[in-house]
Amino acid sequence: MNYCDQLRPWAIFRRLPSGENVCVARLRTRTDADAYTSILRQGGGVFEVVFDQTQAVTQG
Repeated sequence: MNYCDQLRPWAIFRRLPSGENVCVARLRTRTDADAYTSILRQGGGVFEVVFDQTQAVTQG
């Protein structure tokens, strides 16, 4: 994980019908991630906000 990813621990993933998950965006705060997810959902699709735990492990 690079330094830029460590600054943005909240990730938004899009769930595809094929079962794959695609990272759409990485953000600094949960509030920002939730707001951006609500905008993305207006266009359709299934999105999920997750905290990237690997960032917490590497600093820990």
